[in-house]
Amino acid sequence: QVQLVESGGGLVQPGGSLRLSCSASGFTLDDYAIGWFRQAPGKEREGVSCISSNGGTYYVDSVKARFTISRDNAKNTVYLQMNSLKPEDTAVYYCAADRTGWGSLTEGPNYAYWGQGTQVTVSS
Repeated sequence: QVQLVESGGGLVQPGGSLRLSCSASGFTLDDYAIGWFRQAPGKEREGVSCISSNGGTYYVDSVKARFTISRDNAKNTVYLQMNSLKPEDTAVYYCAADRTGWGSLTEGPNYAYWGQGTQVTVSS
């Protein structure tokens, strides 16, 4: 069964850090790009970061220099290290697998598999 599972979300104070994980089962991530998306209450889902199959990384401007995406193909897992978190980072975070391997911060049919999401809340 093909599945993506996010973990690592939680409640953190402003300025704190979290590391999200996106683990795959039923397929190997090696040839896929992985995107991280988030959806805040009342807002549309937006692309946050993605990593291509060859390791190229991309970030939305609002998280540059604060978030770092990485992949460990041996563990079939992609990570999103989030530092200097702000209340506006509060959202449900989803990972998705792009079968083209290129990746994009825009949702599209290339993202074939999605996780169920993990809640990140930044609040004092």
